[in-house]
Amino acid sequence: MRVGPVRPAPFLRHVLLLALSAVLAASASAQQSPTAPAPTAPSSPAAPAKVEPTLEPKALEVLKASSSRLAAARTMSFTAVVSYESPSRPGPPLVYTTRSEVTLERPNKLRVITPGDGPASEFYYDGRTVMAFAPAENLVAIADAPRTIDATLEAAFHYAATYFPFTDVMVADPYKDIADAAELAFYIGRSRTVGGTTTDMVAYAVHGVFIQVWIGTADKLPRRARAVYRDDPLRLRHQVDFSDWKLGVATPVGAFTSVRAAKAKRIPFAHPDPAPLAAGAPPSQAAPPSAGTPSKDK
Repeated sequence: MRVGPVRPAPFLRHVLLLALSAVLAASASAQQSPTAPAPTAPSSPAAPAKVEPTLEPKALEVLKASSSRLAAARTMSFTAVVSYESPSRPGPPLVYTTRSEVTLERPNKLRVITPGDGPASEFYYDGRTVMAFAPAENLVAIADAPRTIDATLEAAFHYAATYFPFTDVMVADPYKDIADAAELAFYIGRSRTVGGTTTDMVAYAVHGVFIQVWIGTADKLPRRARAVYRDDPLRLRHQVDFSDWKLGVATPVGAFTSVRAAKAKRIPFAHPDPAPLAAGAPPSQAAPPSAGTPSKDK
C-alpha cells in the first residue's frame, strides 16, 4: 500500500552540484604540472562500533513501575493523540493525526471514541458484545465478544483489523510483553518538557519495534511513546501522546454501549483481507444489546 519513494528536487540539485564539482576538479587537475602527485582517495569512514544489546535495570524498573500502576487501576480513562507518518508521492513523509477518548473498566469493559481526523469511529465493549460504529455513515457491526479486554482486542484485530496504537496501556499486564521479548532497554534521562510534568525517558526494543517512552516520574503514567519499526526501510515514525489520565474514578452508567449505535444500520464484522479468516471462524454476529442498560457483571 505504500507509495514508493520518489527522490525530491533537492536531491537532484545535490547530484548536479556533485557532478559540477567533479568537472571542475578534473579541469583543475589537467592544468596542474605533470610532476604534481595525483591526489589520494579519501579513506572510507570507519564503521560505527557495534552496540551489544543490553537490558539496563534502571530502564526495566521504570517500565515495570508504570505497568504496575496501570494494571492496578480498576477503572481508567485518558486521551490519546496518535500521530503517524505516511509516504507522500514527492518522497518526504506526511503526518496524520487522530484523537481518541478512552474509558475502560477491568476486566471486561472498554469504550474508544475517535472523532477524527479521518473517519470518525466509536468502539464499545460491555463484557458480552462488541460494537464498532461509524457515526457519519450510520453503520454498526455488532458481535459476541470474549470475556476480557485483552481477548476482545486480540479478536477485533484478527477478525476485523481493528487496532488501537495505545493497546499496550490497556491490557491486563503491560509489562509482560516487554519482559518476555525485550531485545534491549536503556535509561535515557529526565525530561521536563513533555506532558506538562517531569518524566523519565526510556528506550527499548521488542518484537522488532524500537520505542522511546516518556513516563511520569511521580505518577508513573505514560505521557508519550514514539516507535519505529526495524524492518521499515523508510523508518516512518509513530507517536502517541497521553493526557487527561483518570484512574480509579467510577464510570457512568451506560458508558460502554450506545443507543445511537445500536439503532444504526447493521453490517457484519469483516477483515479487509479475507485470508486471516482461514485460521478460524469469525465471531458470531450478536443481536443488538439493550442500549442504555448497564451491564450486570460490573
